[in-house]
Amino acid sequence: MKLVNLIRLALRALQRNKLRALLTMLGIIIGVASVITMMSIGEGSKQSISESLSSMGSNMITIMPQSNEPGGARMMGSSLKTLTIADVDALRKNAPDIDKISPLASSSGQAISGASNWPTSMQGVAPEYLEIRKLSVKEGILFSDEDVRSSAKVCLLGKTVVDNLFPNGESPLGKIIRFGKIPFQVIGVLTPKGQSNFGQDQDDIIIAPYTTIQKRVLSSIYFNQIYASAVREDASDAAVDEVNATLRETHRLRNDEENDFQVRTQAELMTMMNSTSSMMTALLTAVASISLVIGGIGIMNIMYVSVTERTREIGLRMSIGARGIDILLQFLIEAIMISITGGVIGVILGISAALIIPAALNWPTVISEFSIIISFLVCAVTGIFFGYYPALKASGLDPIEALRYE
Repeated sequence: MKLVNLIRLALRALQRNKLRALLTMLGIIIGVASVITMMSIGEGSKQSISESLSSMGSNMITIMPQSNEPGGARMMGSSLKTLTIADVDALRKNAPDIDKISPLASSSGQAISGASNWPTSMQGVAPEYLEIRKLSVKEGILFSDEDVRSSAKVCLLGKTVVDNLFPNGESPLGKIIRFGKIPFQVIGVLTPKGQSNFGQDQDDIIIAPYTTIQKRVLSSIYFNQIYASAVREDASDAAVDEVNATLRETHRLRNDEENDFQVRTQAELMTMMNSTSSMMTALLTAVASISLVIGGIGIMNIMYVSVTERTREIGLRMSIGARGIDILLQFLIEAIMISITGGVIGVILGISAALIIPAALNWPTVISEFSIIISFLVCAVTGIFFGYYPALKASGLDPIEALRYE
């Protein structure tokens, strides 16, 4: 029998039981829609993380203190004291693949302006820090190298700090604020960056010369971190090797000693975050795929019922010359059509959900062609896999027994 005729027979059979066919499709519809939605959320999350990390500088290198004590866990933290200005000077001199470099000394405390106050953090950095971290000054000016040398009490404010210290909307430029008991003159306001993908308010910050923070706030010669940028993105690995070699020499570490610092690049962080995001996406997709299995079981169940209901029809068709393969293909095509139709509806619902989620929940989504293609393939496989056995049972019926069936 021609394939076109088999498809027509399958369509007539489905039209006779429209509601039952629709209910059978529900598992497939929900499964496909869930898979596309979950994959869209996962892809959107990865893209958002990549954009966020790239906005910090794709060739950025971060150097952090680390414990190298034997016999215990290697720990990192702001309380560890291994990084000094001698390390910064050595890197400037001995690391040709490093373009810009800035130490960072930070402290948390209360910022005060008149009757207003705000708990925040103050970061002491070099002027190059803004270029490394892709920050810019919206109003006012950036402090200079001379301000660093003289430990000038000047600072730049993030938008969150400005809004809380100057709630009436007045300009903070030229005003004096206090951080703890130390007065600082505001010389600039940073361009707002908003919230990061990790939930951190990037505008809740005060920036000042690192020498000022070290001498007047922390009374310490050590840094919490050192930030640097490679001359090019593809030079990051060479720059990391130069950092390791230089700091091991300045810290006088023997060959058998572990580093008392750790070096990280944006590429490493991006790989780690994407790996975590991919794992979560795979887990969510696997959970959503359970609906597809349930939908497939529903198709098998309904096809068994259909074979039983149409036993006499099968016997009649076989008695007038229909072959077993014709019966098998007829029921298999019915199962595939149920699955594919459910898949089409599921794709439409999944794409709709992926478009609605950013507006409703402010979650980033990216609809990938791969998720749509794989959904159609899964639907076809589901229809064939779960429809084959009932179709095989139908094709194996004895015509005489089928005609006698009541």
